[in-house]
Amino acid sequence: MAERVQPVSLSTLGGAAVVALLLVLTLGTLGAVAWRAEEVSALSRNDWSAVWFTLWQAAVSAVLSAVCAIPVARALARRQFWGRGALLTILGAPFILPVIVAVLGLLAVYGRSGIVSDTLVWAGLEPVSIYGWHGVILAHVFFNLPLATRLILQGWLSIPAERFRLAQSLGFTSRDIERHLERPMLREVLPGVVMVIFLICTTSFAVALALGGGPKATTIELAIYQAFRFDFDLGKAALLGLVQFAICAVLALVSLTVSVPSGQGAGLDRVVPRNDGSKVLDGFAIAVVALFLITPLAMIVAKGLPGLPDLSPSILGAAWRSVWVAVSSAALTVLMALALALLAMKWGRGVEAVGYLSVAASPLVIGTGLFILTYRWIDPVLLALPVTIVVNAAMSLPFTLRALSPALRQVEEDYGRLATSLGLSGWTRLRIVVLPRLRRPLGFGAGLAAALSMGDLGVITLFADPSRATLPLALYNLMTAYRMEQAFAAALVLLVLSLTLFWLFDRGGRVDADV
Repeated sequence: MAERVQPVSLSTLGGAAVVALLLVLTLGTLGAVAWRAEEVSALSRNDWSAVWFTLWQAAVSAVLSAVCAIPVARALARRQFWGRGALLTILGAPFILPVIVAVLGLLAVYGRSGIVSDTLVWAGLEPVSIYGWHGVILAHVFFNLPLATRLILQGWLSIPAERFRLAQSLGFTSRDIERHLERPMLREVLPGVVMVIFLICTTSFAVALALGGGPKATTIELAIYQAFRFDFDLGKAALLGLVQFAICAVLALVSLTVSVPSGQGAGLDRVVPRNDGSKVLDGFAIAVVALFLITPLAMIVAKGLPGLPDLSPSILGAAWRSVWVAVSSAALTVLMALALALLAMKWGRGVEAVGYLSVAASPLVIGTGLFILTYRWIDPVLLALPVTIVVNAAMSLPFTLRALSPALRQVEEDYGRLATSLGLSGWTRLRIVVLPRLRRPLGFGAGLAAALSMGDLGVITLFADPSRATLPLALYNLMTAYRMEQAFAAALVLLVLSLTLFWLFDRGGRVDADV
């Protein structure tokens, strides 16, 4: 119905420009990559090994994240306790947490000089090493276990409370409830959760860069970076970029078709206290996950505070550079999402689908294509920060668009006819009717885009030199130079800035919002 309502009568120029930009960034750079690509036979044995490792580690990470999330989501669904809301908030933090910060926190816990290794040495055992395939998988589970828990928890909460009330009246045991209510829901939710995490792990770069490496722990993204940065083999980088795009495109399509309807039906949104299951096991699951997530962050704070006074001016300059890159990227993301959503109201949902094209691409693939298109005419170093802003905006666009489009359609459905009858159109209609009721999704989208851009360690690694490094890149350079005290201090600064930017934008969207 919303698609038939006359939308805001803005010029289509802005939306068309966004569509053109996205097509250039995804299909255009893909075309540039294809133009420079060699034959498939040009891929070496190590390259095919990188393809295999990418798929293998993504599958293992996705399955482990989903399986470990099930008992935690079940416990959160059937237990009410003090601090539950705070824990749910913490479960959302890893998604906006800078990857390189989390990696440093994991090193502080599981590295050769971390808590776990120190405990093993104290007990007379050998220390553990986090580097390699097991470190990559551990980091991916750290990032995606909270996401899987939140998604599966939504599935549990979607089961009508009347089903549990009926189960109680019929004397169902915990096993009966699991068989008749929970397993059907999991059959619906789990495939989509696994596929989403699989796709995220497939395009992961910073984790593999920091913890992987070597023939047995190299992903496609890392192989693209090595071919580009170290060998300057554009043909190899281009061909690997094509493989990466094809894999992600197939995964994105499969993720839309894997869910199976559960047939739970609708309810009356009542809340039914649940006493099934073991409180001890539920408490244990929640405690283990909370410890797993909070400990690395606590180590960042504990080890970062002493080094703050000694941070060099170059690190502070990189921090300032990251802030304005993140704010610029957030502003561009919001403008692109709003223009695309408005155009989709006129031209149909097919236009909105263009906004999700970047899901199938990766920053390194886009960066490789942009380098191929520009390096003959413009010094790529000069484009480092502008390209980073644009690419980060494109990568954040699907999340912002997903939050904005339903809200815009609802506004047009609720107020569109009234606004039209009052003669409101163009900028007046946008300012008076639309924007006040989109403040929440716009603020959330801007905060998410700013946080993701603040912690990005992708395309900037292809273009930047030390004088134009962002804070994540400067932090990575400190880690590779084994200047760990300054690295922890820089990580703490990056963590605080990322969370602050997200809070400021998200809070700004909620203060005095009409809805």
